[in-house]
Amino acid sequence: MRIAVVGSGYVGLVSGACFADFGHEVTCVDSDERKIEALKKGVIPIYEPGLDELVARNSEARRLLFTTDLDAAMQSAEAVFIAVGTPSRRGDGHADLSYVYAVARDIARNIRSFTVVINKSTVPVGTGDEVERIIRETNPEADVAVVSNPEFLREGAAIEDFKRPDRIVLGIEDERARAVMTEIYRPLYLNKAPLMFTARRTSELIKYASNAFLAMKITFINEMADLCEAVGSNVQDVAHGIGLDNRIGSKFLHAGPGYGGSCFPKDTLALVKTAQDYASPLRLIETTVAINDQRKRAMARKIVRAMGGDVRGKTVALLGLTFKPNTDDMRDSPAISIVQGLQDAGATIRAFDPEGMEAAKACLSDVTYCTDAYDTAAGADALVLVTEWDAFRALDFPRLRTLMKAALLVDLRNVYRREFIAQHGFRYISVGRPEEDIPVALAAE
Repeated sequence: MRIAVVGSGYVGLVSGACFADFGHEVTCVDSDERKIEALKKGVIPIYEPGLDELVARNSEARRLLFTTDLDAAMQSAEAVFIAVGTPSRRGDGHADLSYVYAVARDIARNIRSFTVVINKSTVPVGTGDEVERIIRETNPEADVAVVSNPEFLREGAAIEDFKRPDRIVLGIEDERARAVMTEIYRPLYLNKAPLMFTARRTSELIKYASNAFLAMKITFINEMADLCEAVGSNVQDVAHGIGLDNRIGSKFLHAGPGYGGSCFPKDTLALVKTAQDYASPLRLIETTVAINDQRKRAMARKIVRAMGGDVRGKTVALLGLTFKPNTDDMRDSPAISIVQGLQDAGATIRAFDPEGMEAAKACLSDVTYCTDAYDTAAGADALVLVTEWDAFRALDFPRLRTLMKAALLVDLRNVYRREFIAQHGFRYISVGRPEEDIPVALAAE
């Protein structure tokens, strides 16, 4: 099938490359000429494991093309995906749909025969209705079916998620679109990928509800972590204990410094705003948003307390800056609030991230960016593990001990165990676990 994907950012590029790998003929369209020229040369604008190889393989096979010319891309396209950004609108928190609507107008001008227009961007309920209205208003002769097909891709595991999805949600109002969407996703049938057809507005809400629920789950275990610290319990044991219940499950129950990234922060906020517009407030989501924002700044205070309550003139070394490992995404990363909080308290910051350094420089100033974990730790009064990259899971602590001014590790991801760290003379502070030594008998369990 011939497919056009408008928007060559994270979702558009991953989707286009995966569709091409299925055997479809895909043209990715973007208005950014420099990005398109780079993609033609095999230069990928984002970090996603395996994406460079996927793009190269399908570009070489001529199944994946890149262009700025939407008209040319739509000449023979049977389906057109909208995959542009929907950031939080400045000032009110609503999703900014200006890019989606602009693309809808451009698509309308280029429709020549029956075309299925699929919205893969994350959008509030009713956006598909407006996209269809815009297309028909712009081109009254357009024969079009507008579909909602939200993405459920985890950054760092997007290709695996696309090719082996839990579900493929398809919101349709025109039955002609059913056959087209079934054919597009037919290559997944060997993996028994479930196609869920539903109403378009329902599909749009499924995406927001999914992200909001996961954000609540993260926030729940983070609040449990605070209680564990207060009463002397271990949040990892609590998470394991409740996660064994099949009704709850173990995923997204890892205590840490709060959620960030391109989805959860903006999507929870947009859902809250949508609910308010319809006079149906979502109190749980509102509280989740507030708690998560507060938690990020609270992590800076936690570090200050661990360093004796005063960090003026002291150096803090941060390992990891991106909101999660295996991405270069700094959007709403907890590291931003942590750095700013520590700087406000008078600390000097040294930092290293395997992939996020360039992105970090755009949002964090007065930070010394280092070449690796050991360069970062040199002369530091505390080492803080912010993002659980694999490169930080087996650090050489005897070496770190000789490099640092003070032997203090603040582990905001609970990567290590206190008894292991103590063997190397370090004081260890984690999240949701008691600060006193764990009895050997319990540690062995």
